Amino acid sequence: MGTELIRTAVDGRGIAEVVVDCPPVNALPVAGWYRLAETVGALGLDPDVRVVLLRAEGRGFNAGVDIKELQADRGHGAIIGVNRGCFAAFAAVYDCAVPVVSAVHGFCLGGGIGLVGNSDVVVASEDAYFGLPEVDRGALGAATHLSRLVPQHKARAMMYTCATASAAELHAFGSVLDVVPKDRLRERALEVAAEIAGKNTAVIRAAKEAFNGIDLWDVKRSYRYEQGFTFEVNLSGVAHEVRDTFGRDGEA
Repeated sequence: MGTELIRTAVDGRGIAEVVVDCPPVNALPVAGWYRLAETVGALGLDPDVRVVLLRAEGRGFNAGVDIKELQADRGHGAIIGVNRGCFAAFAAVYDCAVPVVSAVHGFCLGGGIGLVGNSDVVVASEDAYFGLPEVDRGALGAATHLSRLVPQHKARAMMYTCATASAAELHAFGSVLDVVPKDRLRERALEVAAEIAGKNTAVIRAAKEAFNGIDLWDVKRSYRYEQGFTFEVNLSGVAHEVRDTFGRDGEA
């Protein structure tokens, strides 16, 4: 499957496995977000694909954007690029013509929340935790997607304090389908994906489109509105000040 940041494989059941592998913490650069968007979108258009399984290798599912890439750019090109890249990736998961099952282990932060919040089904390992550390990173965004995972006041508290929620908490909220030991995560996610793949694909594709059509709010418009405030704190210079105090691993 190569050494690319985004790897794919489609099995005989029509399960397309998309694996993010971007050491050390799966914090994707601008190009990585666009690549993920292109990959998921193309798989949804493939008539042989019945379901997409999104997962990751390494220490955690996703740590969001590559903060070091933003720190290296004293202008606005990188922040525009990463905002557009994240928008494309989140939208690709939401708009994918077939259901997307996310298998989450370890940390799911920042942009990871955007991916998971727009997924159709979420399976998590016992060590998984979810959060938006954006306030501590000089950014905003993905409250749209966090609000699809946890109740409204919980989402607000998590955003303001940068606190995280466990997989068990999300399971109790009903947003995570199942929580399993880490060594069973891929197996359980594949079981769920296989159950979906075993259905009539035309009906499943119609069901995905129907669910998107009855959503209570437009997740793309909502997220785009949020991004305006990210641009505002960047133009004011505040974001650079906050990012310059950021730690070592480049997590979002």
